[in-house]
Amino acid sequence: MPELPEVETVARGLAAVWEGRTLVRVECRRPDLRRPLPPDFAARLTGRRVDRVGRRAKYLLVALDDGTTMLGHLGMSGRMVISRGRNEPPGRHDHVEFVTDQGISVTYCDPRRFGLLDLCPAAELSGHPLLAGLGPEPLADGFSAAVLQDALAGRGSPVKVALLDQTVVAGLGNIYVSESLFRAGILPTRPAGSLRPAEIARLVPAIRAVLDEAIAAGGSSLKDHVRPDGELGYFQHSFAVYDRAGQSCPGCTCDIGDGGIRRIVQAGRSTFFCAKKQR
Repeated sequence: MPELPEVETVARGLAAVWEGRTLVRVECRRPDLRRPLPPDFAARLTGRRVDRVGRRAKYLLVALDDGTTMLGHLGMSGRMVISRGRNEPPGRHDHVEFVTDQGISVTYCDPRRFGLLDLCPAAELSGHPLLAGLGPEPLADGFSAAVLQDALAGRGSPVKVALLDQTVVAGLGNIYVSESLFRAGILPTRPAGSLRPAEIARLVPAIRAVLDEAIAAGGSSLKDHVRPDGELGYFQHSFAVYDRAGQSCPGCTCDIGDGGIRRIVQAGRSTFFCAKKQR
């Protein structure tokens, strides 16, 4: 599933072709994705100007000139594909197409249909069921060591699992939590509430740095993520531990003879770490 850097990459790609432009045609080729599209979805978007494209956690937010926000989630395999002309004929998984007054086409393609698109008044956005209760944005000023320490206090769950909880911090997923814990030198199996202030003070900038670098690289393309311009992200080439079980990790004296990077399963997700560096 796309994590914060992948969604941010998509949002920036859409902003470049949507902001300030009018949607002159919207075509829905099926009535539902993960759940039904809102009633009159295409009609409510047609003729609307896009004021801003942004992101909250792993959700795309498209603010329109009538005070409505289109909220989108890419699910496991969803993609927004930008092209200079219509995709004729459309592919079998091209479910929604948006065409601007400049003739730019953006197609939402989703083979598994785990994604969703919804409409919500901007004034009610913070209370939307998908957004209400989300934790702080890790790249925002409000995310600090003190805030994270309060969120983790008293938690007995492993710190890796706690950081995947979207009420603790928004937008983090499996890849970037593994990478952040490695940079901070923290063992993913540690009880979240056991982290000392000095460790959390290392973890917060590690999270920020990993996310910033991943966004600059266009995210990670492992299976389905493709940037809106059709290019792949390339942060996967910078992984220190993720998906590198049995290999040695950078900046450490571990080697394959010691077992190298290890893989375990936590809460049904793969975790990668170096037992020599992370404590």
